[in-house]
Amino acid sequence: MKEYETINEISGPLVYAEVDEPIGYDEIVEIETEDGRTLRGQVLESSDGLVAIQVFEGTSGIDRNASVRFLGETLKMPVTEDLLGRVMDGTGQPIDGGPEIVPESREDIIGAAINPYSREYPEEFIQTGVSAIDGMNTLVRGQKLPIFSASGLPHNDLALQIARQASVPEEEEEGEEGSEFAVIFGAMGITQEEANEFMDDFERTGALERSVVFANLADDPAVERTVTPRLALTTAEYLAFEKDYHVLVILTDMTNYCEALREIGAAREEVPGRRGYPGYMYTDLATLYERAGRIQGREGSVTQIPILTMPGDDDTHPIPDLTGYITEGQIYVDRDLNSQGVQPPVNVLPSLSRLMDDGIGEGLTREDHGDVANQMYAAYAEGENLRDLVNIVGREALSDRDNKYLDFADDFETDFIDQGFDTNRELEDTLDLGWELLSKLPKEELNRIDEEFIETYYVDDEGEEVEATAD
Repeated sequence: MKEYETINEISGPLVYAEVDEPIGYDEIVEIETEDGRTLRGQVLESSDGLVAIQVFEGTSGIDRNASVRFLGETLKMPVTEDLLGRVMDGTGQPIDGGPEIVPESREDIIGAAINPYSREYPEEFIQTGVSAIDGMNTLVRGQKLPIFSASGLPHNDLALQIARQASVPEEEEEGEEGSEFAVIFGAMGITQEEANEFMDDFERTGALERSVVFANLADDPAVERTVTPRLALTTAEYLAFEKDYHVLVILTDMTNYCEALREIGAAREEVPGRRGYPGYMYTDLATLYERAGRIQGREGSVTQIPILTMPGDDDTHPIPDLTGYITEGQIYVDRDLNSQGVQPPVNVLPSLSRLMDDGIGEGLTREDHGDVANQMYAAYAEGENLRDLVNIVGREALSDRDNKYLDFADDFETDFIDQGFDTNRELEDTLDLGWELLSKLPKEELNRIDEEFIETYYVDDEGEEVEATAD
């Protein structure tokens, strides 16, 4: 192993060193400073005679006299089933005071690409216990479904709720032991307060036993953020494809990750793309998101819920825009609903789960699930349009039918969406609640539901009661 003392430039999180042999891309580097500290880094660029190294711990204390050692291998994550219940920092070092990790294997953090031919189509329902997701934007095993939020909104509470409550009901019923459920939580650039909140919640609810937490804090180096999600996903892939777990990966906040990419791009003096972000950000995000999925012949699965805060509440911003391109839908956290005190403030109209249709229905959830979701979408959208009209002409000018839709929109928000962050609703309860709301509309308005379902589930009495009170 050669050691160089040839550093010729330090720029932000990057160190440039001259070399006289070929150095591999992504190779791990140790930099020893004059005061005896050893810092770790990664080769970002390798050309003839010069390498650019991004230093995970930041470049403070490095000068031209520091020595650089190239270790000849890429960054690997020590993985074992014993990681469950552990808390790590952003570089994969334990910070929970527990014992050192004795790995069963050391896996490359870049991960191996999944051959599209070997992928299995995701179609098994994951119950989150949140009606707005389970009923209207169903999450399935192997899907990547981001949460689009904005600063100051309770996306962390929603993430914790999903991490606590997520389960695979189908297997619980069948009493299968083959595949357990695990949660990997990768946090990038969060404050100490948020980190404490996450940890307290995990410990309070006992969710930590089946979780692995990677926490990169706001005062940790930004460059570290580029590694944290990859460590989390490598752990997830090992648990899913080697140990047959169904793994839910929650990554927050992807905005901080993209900011770290922008910082590195600026240090490399790259020509920026949209709004200053690197042109390759789409490719970079795809290397993370595309690690979700199922593989034929393997029991386990990796399901991803990345969370991002949209700068300026703008969903055309590059981060949500590119995320929406790659992922299979989005859960939209709404500021207006939040200001009304709705918890969780999920706006179902701009939300979408592209794989929902294949993961619901007879034999998967319940035979009426798809029809109920479609009808509620249509009725809520109608109610929302009428709210705009009411602002202009007043409620008195509306017909009896329109008033019912207005009431539906209000009831939908207060009864269906607003369930609080501690309520865990079974899917049956969610769908029954949907029918309870739809039964306040006349039968002839339910034009997206099969007749036989209306016969089975429509609640006549309640409808009559509502009509009586309206009279």
